[in-house]
Amino acid sequence: MIHKYKLNGFNIVLDVNSGGVHIVDELTYDLLDNVEPPFEEECPEKALKKLSKVYDVEDIKTCYKEIVELYNEKILFSDDDYEKYAQYSVESPIKAMCLNIAHDCNLRCKYCFASTGDFGKGRKLMSFETGKNAIDFLLEKSGERQNLELDFFGGEPLMNFDVVKQIVEYARSRETEYGKKFRFTITTNGLLLDDDKIDFINREMSNVVLSIDGRKEVNDFMRVRVDGTGCYDKILPDFKKLVDGRGDKEYYVRGTFTNHNLDFADDVFALYDAGFDQISIEPVVGDSDEYALTEKDLPDVFNEYERLAKRIIENEKKGKKFNFFHFMIDLDQGPCAIKRLRGCGCGNDYVAITPDGDIFPCHQFVGIDEYKMGNIDEGTFNKEMKQDFAKAHIYTKPECKKCWAKFYCSGGCNANNYQYTGDIRTVHKLSCQLEKKRLECAIMMKAVRIFGEQETE
Repeated sequence: MIHKYKLNGFNIVLDVNSGGVHIVDELTYDLLDNVEPPFEEECPEKALKKLSKVYDVEDIKTCYKEIVELYNEKILFSDDDYEKYAQYSVESPIKAMCLNIAHDCNLRCKYCFASTGDFGKGRKLMSFETGKNAIDFLLEKSGERQNLELDFFGGEPLMNFDVVKQIVEYARSRETEYGKKFRFTITTNGLLLDDDKIDFINREMSNVVLSIDGRKEVNDFMRVRVDGTGCYDKILPDFKKLVDGRGDKEYYVRGTFTNHNLDFADDVFALYDAGFDQISIEPVVGDSDEYALTEKDLPDVFNEYERLAKRIIENEKKGKKFNFFHFMIDLDQGPCAIKRLRGCGCGNDYVAITPDGDIFPCHQFVGIDEYKMGNIDEGTFNKEMKQDFAKAHIYTKPECKKCWAKFYCSGGCNANNYQYTGDIRTVHKLSCQLEKKRLECAIMMKAVRIFGEQETE
């Protein structure tokens, strides 16, 4: 399987199964539309006749031989060597957990997937006892895994910050006994940040996600306080102070774009200009949300991703480099095969815990009762559901098996699939189209970094 496209002056051919990326000339690009395995020794007459109207016959024959050579070297039209690993996509020890430490929030973001913080189940905070049980559950279910991930999430985690600190202290106290190492992350809207919280986060959290939507006018339209006022002027200085104190620890600012700011590249660069170099802007997708992207928005969104990619390239020429999450791509066939087949591992090696101790496959399944996996306070856990998620990979998702992007998106988001199609194995097509465009832009950017810019179409 190959995928070919033109972008920013490049003719790009991706060999899906090997992961090889080829930058080709016009003749090769056009010839690939007219030949495929099994290859004959000589270029087929049908292809010669069609392309000789534009290209020299001898050039076509030479190009054909080069294509056959790449095929024989297994870097073009290569076989799928990954499907054999699907049998190893089985139940795994749990290595990561999302603690919904607060089902409450001091913002009322208009696009919030969590029903303004309470996930539709009422506002409440997690007790230390439930958090302690969650740590014990993770230690028990992690098997031989030494490195464990724990994300403090909400709602807004800083509304329950004393319990956050207690849980971190308790987890650290168990590391030596169990031979484990915890890596903590926290996601915050920043309204409650102060110097003490910043110091603690920078000391204990390996990563921190800072929620801000870019330009002040965009942020303050979408991310409003309970009284309806914006939050940009309050959070920006505290976010900068926190980032300045991170040292070499990870962070990123995470924004959201909707159908109200289809010029979201300007929001990315607004965040960069504000002093941040690790940036993510995520789309709102859905069928009923008035702010969600729909099919009619896709041409504008695709053009904006291209504009963003080109602006980042221009920025890098000036020595002003930053990471945009959706354009970070590995062309060296990493990570491991199983990770490429099933992605984030939700419901299998990753779970989320609510303030009531309920277990869900991930934070985006929280509140969907049929996907409640158990309760840590009650000692219940649905292993059959865990096994089902372990088998949810690209070879059990019919649309994914034939998709060129499958080894990069790994089957997409199971929660999105369920929420918008009713089945974790049926892909949400709009999300797929967005992912494919981002991948095309990311691959093109790699080409620019290696070969330099081509003549723009």
